[in-house]
Amino acid sequence: MMVTTEELREFFRNEFPQADFVIESVGNKSATVRKQINFDHLRPGGTVSGPVLMAMADVALYVAILGEIGLVALAVTTNLNVNFLRRPAADRDIIAECRLIKVGKALAVGDVLIYSDGLSEPVAQATGTYSIPPNRPG
Repeated sequence: MMVTTEELREFFRNEFPQADFVIESVGNKSATVRKQINFDHLRPGGTVSGPVLMAMADVALYVAILGEIGLVALAVTTNLNVNFLRRPAADRDIIAECRLIKVGKALAVGDVLIYSDGLSEPVAQATGTYSIPPNRPG
């Protein structure tokens, strides 16, 4: 059950009004999300904090998975491994690009590359697994 980018945006507006990221694209077992970085997202030393990068990896996975299985609010993270590769720019948005590796009946697995907007080398890489509830639409 493919879900459009606009349907996902509406879902997040309704179900997660506190979400502060932008869904740029979704489809074909992938998703790209963006977070505008401000002072609240920085850690001492003037770089984007690890928790912000981890959250973006998790969000990109969730968006990509919902794009494939439908609007299932109760799909949940069961594992998230993050590798921090280089210092993110404090004055650029964070972009997370997810590619799903497997979407099964009970689990979905994906890989996420995280970038500072406009820079070609990723600042972090993550692999995550989501548990999919058995009674989902479609």
